[in-house]
Amino acid sequence: MKISMTITYSDDPLKAVAHAQAMEKAGVDQAWVAEAYSFDAVSTLGFLAASTNTMELVSGILPVYSRTPTLIAMTAATLDSLSGGRFALGLGASGPQVIEGWHGVPYNRPLGRTREVIEICRKVWTRERLEHDGRNYQMPYTGEGATGLGKPLKLINTPLRQDIPIYIASIGEKNVELTAEIATGWIPVFFYPEKAHDAWGASLDAGKAKRDAALGELEIIAGGMAAITKTEEEAVQMRNFARPNAALYIGGMGAKSKNFYNTLFQRYGYEKEAEIVQDLYLSGKKEEAAAAIPDEFLAATNLVGTEGFIKDRLAAFAEAGVTSLTLHPAGEDPLAIVSQIKEWAN
Repeated sequence: MKISMTITYSDDPLKAVAHAQAMEKAGVDQAWVAEAYSFDAVSTLGFLAASTNTMELVSGILPVYSRTPTLIAMTAATLDSLSGGRFALGLGASGPQVIEGWHGVPYNRPLGRTREVIEICRKVWTRERLEHDGRNYQMPYTGEGATGLGKPLKLINTPLRQDIPIYIASIGEKNVELTAEIATGWIPVFFYPEKAHDAWGASLDAGKAKRDAALGELEIIAGGMAAITKTEEEAVQMRNFARPNAALYIGGMGAKSKNFYNTLFQRYGYEKEAEIVQDLYLSGKKEEAAAAIPDEFLAATNLVGTEGFIKDRLAAFAEAGVTSLTLHPAGEDPLAIVSQIKEWAN
């Protein structure tokens, strides 16, 4: 498995360069640059392209709503050229709180938009004259308010690659099906290897049945917090550090009636716990919500434990089809943890 790490949206971009260079030296294969309502990921990715040599750089993720499809395609082609073919385009729908609250556009038809954005990107990269007549996007635009002067254009520059990898962050059943059909790779969250088939198997199978063979096998990018401990008791204590983040997503990321992460938690078999965590979190009891996350769930979705435990988890992730392991190391020497786990994984 490849080893990947995330450069978070709260980091100072100037500090991100030193971090990325250290990651590359430690043998990290992929660096993911996140974007929420933060500094934009694209500028940082361009900076990193000039400051690294071998590591793949991935947008993790760009929302499909915040840029036009052609701008996404232009941006990806530029970053791929700047990095010498080391860029991969991570896309996702984000959620209504960010899209409507921050970007000020309606959060509608995420599946259709994602499909059309990817279709348009691939047309742009092949430098064909762009014509697209979809429900969400029309090029040239001829709808209300159009001047009638638009004409089909093609990208002026020649992209370094016409098949820039596209990864989709998805957890909903229909979105996962779409991902398995049209994307290079899939970015699930809270990936539970032993329960992944129960939660997503039908969607993955349905998507793969329509998949173009030219895309190759679907890659899976998943992982979690990483720490190496001497005892299981120490591991339990370390896994507690993953509780607040799990509670944030399962309990507070979205409204009570629309929280994709809470729904996933239920599909893993934690229906009762999902309701408890959400009720506590939304009532302001964040510490109690974190305490209600089962240790079994934290142990399965992260890599925190003794050498033997981590090796068993690596085998479980590999058996479930994970091709790139995302690590969030916790410890005095994070990159030493990453290097050790990479050695065990390979």
